[in-house]
Amino acid sequence: MSTPHTTATARYEGHLRTEATHTASGTVIQTDAPVDNHGRGEAFSPTDLVGTALGTCILTTMALVAERHQIALEGSSFEMQKIMNQEPPRRIAQLNVEVHLPASLSETERRLMERTAHTCPVALSLNPEIKQEVRFVYE
Repeated sequence: MSTPHTTATARYEGHLRTEATHTASGTVIQTDAPVDNHGRGEAFSPTDLVGTALGTCILTTMALVAERHQIALEGSSFEMQKIMNQEPPRRIAQLNVEVHLPASLSETERRLMERTAHTCPVALSLNPEIKQEVRFVYE
């Protein structure tokens, strides 16, 4: 049973899979354990979602700032690579995010977007032991 303040709920479906529901919108996502950890790898793993959260937070935070400065970021995107620790305990060692932004951004706008990306809430919330490599490509 969820309370009015619940952000999400999840249910274990068996076979190392979960189904999570965003309480306010009803949006559903599924997770699966990765192949290298006895899963099927047929959906995001929980640690994939952490990396994806970093990338989407970067884009969202940049978009908030861009709107205030009337900068168009539509079509911007990211690619994320998650690297797991090779030694126990199993955890994320590094997240590499390549952010693709419009080539038309001025040097001032680029600096603003890059500074904003490094201060998104997810970036600031992750354990400092997780190395975050963020690279910007202007195309």
